[in-house]
Amino acid sequence: MRNLATTFALGLCLLAGVSASAATQSPGEAASTAAAALEAAGERMDAAQTANDRVKALTETVRAYEDGLQAMREGLRRVARRETQLTTQLRARDEEVAELLGVITTIETSTPPVLMLHPSGPLGAARSAMMLAEVTPGLQARADALRNDLQEVRDLRLLQQNAAQKLEDGLQGVQAARAALSTAIADRQDLPQRFTEDPVQTAILISSTETLTGFADGLALIAEANGVQTSGSDISDRRGDLALPVEGLLLRGYGDKDAAGVARAGILVASRPRSLVVSPTAATIRYLGPLLDLGNVVILEPQPDTLFILSGLAEVFGAAGQVIPEGTPVGLMGGDAAATSAILSLSGEGGGTGRTETLYIEVRMENSPVDPETWFRTGQGG
Repeated sequence: MRNLATTFALGLCLLAGVSASAATQSPGEAASTAAAALEAAGERMDAAQTANDRVKALTETVRAYEDGLQAMREGLRRVARRETQLTTQLRARDEEVAELLGVITTIETSTPPVLMLHPSGPLGAARSAMMLAEVTPGLQARADALRNDLQEVRDLRLLQQNAAQKLEDGLQGVQAARAALSTAIADRQDLPQRFTEDPVQTAILISSTETLTGFADGLALIAEANGVQTSGSDISDRRGDLALPVEGLLLRGYGDKDAAGVARAGILVASRPRSLVVSPTAATIRYLGPLLDLGNVVILEPQPDTLFILSGLAEVFGAAGQVIPEGTPVGLMGGDAAATSAILSLSGEGGGTGRTETLYIEVRMENSPVDPETWFRTGQGG
């Protein structure tokens, strides 16, 4: 049994990005490390409540829970696969197992005088004893291997049973952390404000706009008409090295056609339900809210004449005009998080815990779309 310090240390290692080492662990060890990560996330949640920068602390807590839950999913998948593999192997060896158990039982139940009797007399008994001495180590090795396999199956099943409470605690913890984060962002008063949005102008622009391009152009005209001061930010040296706003996998590239056969000037990233969406760099929020048929949209300006447009969020955080630091949450993806029973029932892949939500990302420079992959690293997924 690990003590609390060891458990917490293991969890911090995973949450700091050392989860790659799980690939070298056994399935049981990987799942146990994931459980420790969820415990560490719970510790972070407690500490975040009294942190000076609650938004930053709660953001880290949500990410810690997300990482821990993802690691637990992967760990349980590996456990399920290993259990299935062992069970299949044992079933295939039923005849061998029965024969082995019969031999071992006969040897163990035979009395020493009977073992020494042989139809050929003492010489035959001696020869039989020599043969038995040679065979016994092999039988013992096979018996030990069988015993170890059976014990591993029992251990894996017990681990799955014990994971239920860890998962339930983790799912409840991340839900509470997201709610606390939303409240902390709403209460935040320390962010610089480049401009104050005029709701009437914005409403008129939305009602008169039919395309994302038209809306982006209209925002630029409103800013110019209202004398919004140009930002002095310059992130051109980070081009091509920005993390995606959400942990996910590239689903559709720039210029690829969507399900309706329309080529889109952005990329589509598949993410897990309720994933946190953050600003990839320091930026000004130019707009956030519903737009056209794109769902909730967040438009960020990281530098003059450059916009990062994110659409498909279920919830958005912040207010137009705010200047936010890198990594600031701007919203949450939609969907329903998988229930504990769905995760525990995994026999391999899927089970409702996949990347079922999609975030559309468009980058515009000087009012023209450019390939987002020239800005973001898309080769790594979460």
